[in-house]
Amino acid sequence: MKTAHASTLNLLTVRNGAIVVVLLLGATACGFLLDQHISLTSQAMLYVLAVVIASYTLRWQVSVLCAVAAVTVFNFFFVPPRWTFEVENREHLITLFTMLLVALVISHLAARLRRETEAARLNARRAQQLQALATDLSSATSAPEMKALGQTALDSAFDGPCVLALQRPDGALDLPMELVSSVGDGMHCCMRELAVLGPGTGRWPGLNAWYLPLGDKGHTSGAAYIPSAQAEDTSGREHAQALCTLLAQALWRMHLTSSMRVAQNETQRQQLQSTFLAAISHDLRTPLAAVVGAASSLQAQRDKLSPEEQDRMLGSIVSEASYLSSVTENTLQLVQLSNSSQELHRDWESIEEIVGAVLARVRQRDPARRIQFKVPEGLPLIQVDPVLIAQLIGNLLDNALKYSPATIDLTVCTAEHQLRVAVKDRGDGIPEDMYPTIFQPYSRGDSSGQRGAGLGLALCRAIATAHGGTLTLRPRAGGGNSFTLALPLASEQPPREIP
Repeated sequence: MKTAHASTLNLLTVRNGAIVVVLLLGATACGFLLDQHISLTSQAMLYVLAVVIASYTLRWQVSVLCAVAAVTVFNFFFVPPRWTFEVENREHLITLFTMLLVALVISHLAARLRRETEAARLNARRAQQLQALATDLSSATSAPEMKALGQTALDSAFDGPCVLALQRPDGALDLPMELVSSVGDGMHCCMRELAVLGPGTGRWPGLNAWYLPLGDKGHTSGAAYIPSAQAEDTSGREHAQALCTLLAQALWRMHLTSSMRVAQNETQRQQLQSTFLAAISHDLRTPLAAVVGAASSLQAQRDKLSPEEQDRMLGSIVSEASYLSSVTENTLQLVQLSNSSQELHRDWESIEEIVGAVLARVRQRDPARRIQFKVPEGLPLIQVDPVLIAQLIGNLLDNALKYSPATIDLTVCTAEHQLRVAVKDRGDGIPEDMYPTIFQPYSRGDSSGQRGAGLGLALCRAIATAHGGTLTLRPRAGGGNSFTLALPLASEQPPREIP
């Protein structure tokens, strides 16, 4: 490494010397070409021009050397007596000293201007880098992604290799295995002290690198290591602190967003549970009281009741128990779908078989055979939980039977890579202003006085969403409602078994 640096320095020295020689040779050649046409002062200006060019292109040490060499060469070739370093005229001596002073001042001013220009360009590049990093971090969604962006920014801004490490949940830094232990100790130390360590900081100035914490008191996210730091490079240290501050703020913002999301989910879960409990206590109290009352009457006064009254009470018990079973099943399924993170138990199923099983159960409550169905043959298979899909279709048919006295149409078809199941009734149309809330728990869209907990449609929507599908409601032409379940179809179908 040292050999390469020395070789680069030697090449730079040779290049600078060659530039100085070329400038002085050019000024001398122009002086001889114009010797018969211009004065000595004009010839001196040629060398001043060479010094100005050197000042704007070379380092200040080389430009000062060029200024001294220009005065010396001018004295040797053009100041009488020529071809010597002697000066026979006091006026010429003053000219030489003035020329040297002017050349040195120009060299100093040009070098200062060049440094300020370079500093302005460097600050502009650093400002652009900060802006780009802030933009990239705003769209990052994970800590590893943010760390990669921060590492790239540090490597491009400073001579590496820089090290960026994030804090693990146990408080330790996630450091590379090959990292020197002293570097890791310095990074842990800057996190404990919550301060920048290294040259120019007043803390551990003997170090040859900067150690910067990510964050401040209360929420430190990690630390950064930047080698080859210089005490006089104040702007570089400030830029490193700005990069680390941006990264720390992004990591803390992600942490706050995650915590807020968890808190919101927990609040929603608790609100949903409270709503379920309140609804269950309200919707189950009346049928339970009816069941208990009828059963108590049968137990205590069976001998005094007529067979018709006994049958009526038994029928009431069966009806109320069926209603309790329906409400309980819908509630449990809705709670499970709303709060469970487990995936559904899906399998390849035939919609014809699911619809057939649902119709066999529902028609026990449809003696008038009002349900008319149309299910074409050869429909593609769908990957679903058959119990949940059957429950969804059954709930839609039960609602239609309850609220529609006319014929109910059940149709199945495929369109736009979807399998669509539609249940259409001729009941009272649900007002369109209730469409946004009709699928919410305990929301009912009828005023017919029919009893219900308002869970059926909410459960249907939850089942459809869990399968990646949709459940929509539209008004039916000629009156009534049309509920459509749309399930995505897989691009590849499994082979069907040949009976």
